[in-house]
Amino acid sequence: MDHLARAKGILGELIAFPTVSADSNLQLIAYASELLSHVGARISVMRDETGTKANLFATLGPEGDGGVVLSGHSDVVPVDGQNWTSDPFAMREEGGLLYGRGTCDMKGFIACCLAMAPEFAAMELKRPLHFAFTYDEEVGCMGARSLVEELKRMELRPSAAIIGEPTSMRIIEGHKGCFEYTTEFTGLAGHASRPELGVNAIEYAMRYINRLMALSEELKERAPSNRFSPPWTTLQVGRVEGGAARNVIASHARVEWEMRPVVDADASFVKENITSYVDEVLRPAMQAIHAEADIVTHVIGEVEGLEPVEESEARRIVSELTGLTEAEVVAFGTEAGLFQTAGMSAVICGPGSIDQAHKPDEFISLAQMDACLGMLERLGARLS
Repeated sequence: MDHLARAKGILGELIAFPTVSADSNLQLIAYASELLSHVGARISVMRDETGTKANLFATLGPEGDGGVVLSGHSDVVPVDGQNWTSDPFAMREEGGLLYGRGTCDMKGFIACCLAMAPEFAAMELKRPLHFAFTYDEEVGCMGARSLVEELKRMELRPSAAIIGEPTSMRIIEGHKGCFEYTTEFTGLAGHASRPELGVNAIEYAMRYINRLMALSEELKERAPSNRFSPPWTTLQVGRVEGGAARNVIASHARVEWEMRPVVDADASFVKENITSYVDEVLRPAMQAIHAEADIVTHVIGEVEGLEPVEESEARRIVSELTGLTEAEVVAFGTEAGLFQTAGMSAVICGPGSIDQAHKPDEFISLAQMDACLGMLERLGARLS
């Protein structure tokens, strides 16, 4: 069986596991573990606290540091409310395209890695080759954060990481971070005819949002020279809810917001400023009326960006494998920044287009799968 046929068959199996982030990925991890174990890989399955999610870290080749990591996330986004023309969890082939949830984001890359595993195992690898398949990337990169901490605990130091997010096989060397929060406001309900006797949570939520928007304008002035579009750190409020009725003082409100920092200093700037505003202005005003009033911010996820660097082993490797000499930056986030902060050189390059990700009738082309398999085959030759 040729590599493409094998990868296509594996992708069909992966798509059949409905690994939406809210659900378990254990069946997929068990399937991938079996394939890799069969070719002699050293396997480590790392479960989360609930026992329903797991990372898979597997190694071929020699023991030790300096290896290359092939990384992909196993979870997918939901299909609820989307108008699919076929079962999203049963892969369909038509006109050289493979349809199904996760085909490009990013089970296509995982399938290519697993399809090449027998060939990697037959090579005399001079450096370790690692497979890292994670959980919950789509809801805050929880699995990758846990994985890199586990690698630190194991005192294992891979040298380079290739994250196979869909880039149409272009080389991506940078993206912004993604920091997500939910801020909850607890006030005091009352009759709307006496607003001075209550604490309107919506009112304070509005003042909080206004402060965020003022900070967003200040961030434009702080932007360093860079290639991102837009070149400044962005702030965005995505959801606001609260209150019970128009004639009731709102006792609760919730604001869901995010920022995408260009540099870590911008994230610190926002957090320090909004925290000071809450501690020195909003909360004292609320508690002057009702001592139990409060504002609490919950961190949903803080995922570091991938910072472009002058010298990158991962970029050099992928450039040699693909023949591409240019590297780009993108707006979407990935797990790559977590690998970078763990001391690895990291780059993003994978099959499929991000334009298809998260949409109904998501697809990947056989041509893109074939290009990825070619890159991986050349990587094996390079490492041996």
